[in-house]
Amino acid sequence: MDKFAAMQTFVRVIDSGTFTRAADLMNVPKSTVSRLIKELEKELGVRLLHRTSRQLTLTQEGHAYYEGSIRVLDEVGSLDASVLSTTRSPKGKIKVELPGSLAYHVVVPALPDFFARYPDVQVEMNIGNRSVDLIAENLDCVLRLGPLLNDSLIARPAGMLPLITCASPAYLARHGTPENPADLGDSYTIVRMTSPRSGRDFVFHLTCEEMTTEIHGSHQITVNDSGAALAAGLAGLGVLTTYAFLVAPHLQSGALQRLFPDWQGDQIPVHVAYPTNRHLAPKVRAFVDWAIELLRAMQVV
Repeated sequence: MDKFAAMQTFVRVIDSGTFTRAADLMNVPKSTVSRLIKELEKELGVRLLHRTSRQLTLTQEGHAYYEGSIRVLDEVGSLDASVLSTTRSPKGKIKVELPGSLAYHVVVPALPDFFARYPDVQVEMNIGNRSVDLIAENLDCVLRLGPLLNDSLIARPAGMLPLITCASPAYLARHGTPENPADLGDSYTIVRMTSPRSGRDFVFHLTCEEMTTEIHGSHQITVNDSGAALAAGLAGLGVLTTYAFLVAPHLQSGALQRLFPDWQGDQIPVHVAYPTNRHLAPKVRAFVDWAIELLRAMQVV
């Protein structure tokens, strides 16, 4: 039995929650995963897992062996990385997840620069802003907008994204240009946004000196995606509050007009996060550092 391979397989089974999921992530038959776990238990002379048709649970010995395996695998990963970093550039595939707004308008357009720096790295990109188990989903890192809801992640702050309130000239021609947030009321429609995580309405604020007010208005459309909200604003469906980096080119072209320039919108934090109990491989560290550099250099923070 390859003890190191069995240890890696055992950790993958626990992280993913099932033998089938572990086999899929490792791209091996489920029978191989089962065999390695059985051989590991036989060599150790203890049962590591309680198996039922619905779930796997660790025995007391299994929990201790899992924690020890994490430390061993992390040390081996650190050793490999320290040696490889002196001999070659980062190499291999990384799997990342980020919101569509950042993917379409910031990260993907800049990827030629990343690949020019790291030609041997491949990026597999999931679009989303979910609260997920990175290890179970086999994700190396995530870019997250808003507060992080997962304490098991190491989060590196990448700054703050300001929100701007604006509307299309056609909409303002029909309804007039409000001079103060309080003018909105029932006289204007807003593009209402809800959280894709919770489904709750987003409440946007504007601050001027020591005064803070919420943006209110009736609505005809509700969306849970910032790209759809931008499209609604451009179509003249109401007053839009969204990320400054999304509307910047449309403000410049005149397709949108900023409202209440003396008032400051909310600031939304953005983080790059990765699991706490995993060694950060050079290829992942390269992407994390590059993403933070990109966000700051593009002045979207």
